[in-house]
Amino acid sequence: MLRQPPAQPAATPANLGAFSPPAITRLEDTGLSPLWLQDLILKVLYFRGYMTGYKIAEEICLPLSGVADQLLTSLKQEKFIEVKSAQGGLGGEGAYNFGITNAGILRAREALDRSQYAGPAPVPFDVYNEAIRRQKSGRLTVTSRTMRQILANLVIPEAVFQRLGPALNSGSSIFMYGPPGNGKTSIARAFGNLALSQSMYIPYALYLDGQVIKVYDAVSHVLAPDDPAAAGSTGNTGALRASTRRDPRWIRIRRPFIVVGGELTLEGLDLVFDDTSKVYEAPFQVKANGGIFLIDDFGRQQVRPRDLLNRWIVPLENRVDYLRLHTGRKVEVPFDVLIVFSTNLPPKDLVDEAFLRRLRHKIEVSDPSFNEYREIFKRVAQAKKVEYSDQGLAYLLQEWYVKRNRKLRASHPRDLCDQILDIAAYLSAPPSLSREMIDAACQAYFVDI
Repeated sequence: MLRQPPAQPAATPANLGAFSPPAITRLEDTGLSPLWLQDLILKVLYFRGYMTGYKIAEEICLPLSGVADQLLTSLKQEKFIEVKSAQGGLGGEGAYNFGITNAGILRAREALDRSQYAGPAPVPFDVYNEAIRRQKSGRLTVTSRTMRQILANLVIPEAVFQRLGPALNSGSSIFMYGPPGNGKTSIARAFGNLALSQSMYIPYALYLDGQVIKVYDAVSHVLAPDDPAAAGSTGNTGALRASTRRDPRWIRIRRPFIVVGGELTLEGLDLVFDDTSKVYEAPFQVKANGGIFLIDDFGRQQVRPRDLLNRWIVPLENRVDYLRLHTGRKVEVPFDVLIVFSTNLPPKDLVDEAFLRRLRHKIEVSDPSFNEYREIFKRVAQAKKVEYSDQGLAYLLQEWYVKRNRKLRASHPRDLCDQILDIAAYLSAPPSLSREMIDAACQAYFVDI
């Protein structure tokens, strides 16, 4: 039950499971065709103009020595690129400034007709699948002590609290339901804070049947702080420098916490193909692999709840998902996601018994008791510097809840204190739980419907 945004959990050691991207020393280690990689370089040069060998290697996230330098040499020999100038020093291919030739422009345009992707070299799809499976063991198992830490800023009944830990450890599915304003979303976000304290590797993009699927999303993914790319990164590939110790096509991130609400559609749960760029965007659940996927305000989506739930039957039961290319081919991808459904609507209006059986943990987050409401109000008032008094709270409860048969909500203390602060600022008076300020706040806040 919410009093204020949950605190960041105490730092925990990063656990990457049994996977770390191996170093690339040869073209064969990429798992990609040299011709495809040549096209990638030509597209980069087509869009960016003159670039050094070092910069080209950085843009496609491949080592220069033994990999990008061979590709550049081949393109130069075939007269698709040419050396425009050389920087000082003995830098080999890396020190040369390359430009694309007329022949290279023609080949680049042919490649762009197939796909306009020009970024980090992708990782083969099957390699990604294996990496996700191997990193599954890296999840942190929470204990009662850990749960006390991550939920320290929430007032939650002990019975509910004791059910949340096992649900989080399941790594499977949670269905949280109950009246609005009692902290369901805040609990899920506290889970997200725990996920963000751990790290894992994901690729920038995937390669499948000649198609590119973008996975890394600077909005949805947070770089791990100890990643060499994390310092000062703004999300562009220029800041994501290649590492000599691992495959630079992979990036180390905090375990994902992806949140969607009423905007979620069935189309958003499959590969999204851009007809203009001819590049796929990975769906939400793939971006959330290894972490948490919160479907907030479930039941308010434009798609029917039952249709949305039916989409999850196979992933929830088999822990694999199936995605469809625009060519019609279906591919299997691991579903290593803790999926959390959060809803204010009665479960009987959303799901049937068969689907509830597939959801591992069902947790009701109900209205606070009077004692819990009092504790929430005291904490919020202290945090917002509103003078608290038991007499003022007793007046509030009697006049605005008991007499009006109004339900207690865990979010009310926060909202009422905000109202009192607004009123106090207008009156140039100290904020307090005086009867006058309580009445004014409640009149502005509550609406009888």
